[in-house]
Formats: sequence, C-alpha cells, structure tokens
Amino acid sequence: MQELALDIRDLRVSINDGDSSKEILKGINLEVPKGQVHVIMGPNGSGKSTLAHTLMGHPKYSVTGGSVSLYGEDLLSLKVYERARKGLFLAYQYPVEVPGVSLAHFLWNANQSIAQSKQPTGKKDPKAVLAFRKRLNAALENLKMATDFSTRHLNVGASGGEKKRIEIAQMQVLDPRMVLMDEIDSGLDIDSTKVVAQAINAMKKPDFTALIITHYPRILEYLQPDRVHVMAAGKVLCSRGMELARELEQKGYDWILSEYNAS
Repeated sequence: MQELALDIRDLRVSINDGDSSKEILKGINLEVPKGQVHVIMGPNGSGKSTLAHTLMGHPKYSVTGGSVSLYGEDLLSLKVYERARKGLFLAYQYPVEVPGVSLAHFLWNANQSIAQSKQPTGKKDPKAVLAFRKRLNAALENLKMATDFSTRHLNVGASGGEKKRIEIAQMQVLDPRMVLMDEIDSGLDIDSTKVVAQAINAMKKPDFTALIITHYPRILEYLQPDRVHVMAAGKVLCSRGMELARELEQKGYDWILSEYNAS
C-alpha cells in the first residue's frame, strides 16, 4: 500500500465569530498518497480555503472532530511552526506584504529554522549562505523574475501575479514535503499560469506531494494531477481523474451538486 502524505478522516471545523461559531467543514475525508498531486475544486463557500487554513493551523478555525495525519504523525496536535518544520507549506491565495523584511532574509531564517530542527547540533557550513543565494536566484530566474526581488521587502509593491510567483519561489527554496496551494492561479494571465505550472512541475519528485485548490481547469492541463476532488457544503462529494475537471468546465457544478444531493 502506498504511503499517505496526508490522511484526513471525518474532519469537522467551525469558524469562531465572536461569541458564536459556525460549522464549515462537516466531515471531510481525503487521502493524498506520497508523491501525488491532487486538486480540490468546488463552488464558492464550499470550505476549500477553510480546509487549507485549518491544516496549517490558523487560529480562526476550531477543529471539533476528526483527525489529520501528515506522514503518519498527528498534525492537529502540532503548533503552526512545528507543522512548517515537518514539511508542510501553504501558498496563500492573498499573500501578505511584510514591510521591513526582505524576501532573502525571510527565507534564510525559515530555511535555518527547518535545518536546525532536523540537526540541532549540526555544524554551520560557511558556504551555506552562498549556496542559499544561488538557489533563491535560480528559483526567481525560473519564474522569469528579476533576482533583485530577493532584496526587496517581502511582497511590498509587487503585483498580484508577482506575489503568486514569489510564493512558488519560496516553495522551491524551502523544498517542503507537503504543499497546500490556495488558488495559486487566481488573477494570473495565460503566460503567468504557464510559468507557475512549469515551476510546480519542476518540483515533482517521489517525495513531493501537493494539494491544490483552484477554480480554473487551465492550470490543471499543464499539471496533469493524479486526482481531482469536488467539495461542496463542507464535504468531499466525489473524486475522479483529470476528466472530472474537464467535465466541470463544460457543465458547471449544478449537475454534480444535484447528483450528490449537496446543500
């Protein structure tokens, strides 16, 4: 049996809103085998982004039931920084701007934190900074971005498309084991979508796993995911191959919501 990178069982999540809460995820079941690329599609308000933020540990969301395992380890018991150190990475739909902190400084500290968590007493490599710089510049160049983005304040003054490419550059530098991408292709034109897809494809290897949330089948034609899941009303309704995404593009969601009695 193939090892599971992500194993979600009957996950129930509520959003905290002052003195009240509302259930958003109503029993999510999802398996993502190691080395595969899976996609989640679904209408607005179906809980897709809630799932991504919950997996990363956003305090706005409360887990009220179920379990999540990351490579066999209980994910929900870990703090956010511990999840990141275990190899979980979230590419945001709306990347935030961080004035005063350059992309290179931000990534270097993240990279060092991950390395030290793996080898707490490891010796410092005097050539590590140079190797890191080369890796970051190569990532930016592959994404057709100027290397001086590394010295700019993180996402400050960048366009929406540039921010999405910066997210991918972070992925390539940090080399996470499990990637969550929340609508990484939203707001991208055709050329930018192709560049981002090519960069993701370049990361594919036996231990790279991704769960991608999207509304648009265009990027999927480049990525050719292993599995497509449809979410609605806080549940995963069905899971099929790439043909499901093409069918959704032609027919929309009404037919599938009716077929599975989603409400």
